[in-house]
Amino acid sequence: MFNLGWTEVVLVIGVAVLIFGPKKIPELGSALGKTLRGFKEEMSQTPDDAAIDTYEDAEDADVYR
Repeated sequence: MFNLGWTEVVLVIGVAVLIFGPKKIPELGSALGKTLRGFKEEMSQTPDDAAIDTYEDAEDADVYR
């Protein structure tokens, strides 16, 4: 996927543990998971729903005047 070998993965994990500490890593993983789930839900939204929301916001902002 990112063309990383095992040594690079271990190095990135090691640096993350040094920066954030071992107690903070699970919290960061949870936050990342929630963010990715929200992003996935937004991306799976139908284009019609997204377009309607955008046009309603534009009308509220008086863009067409």
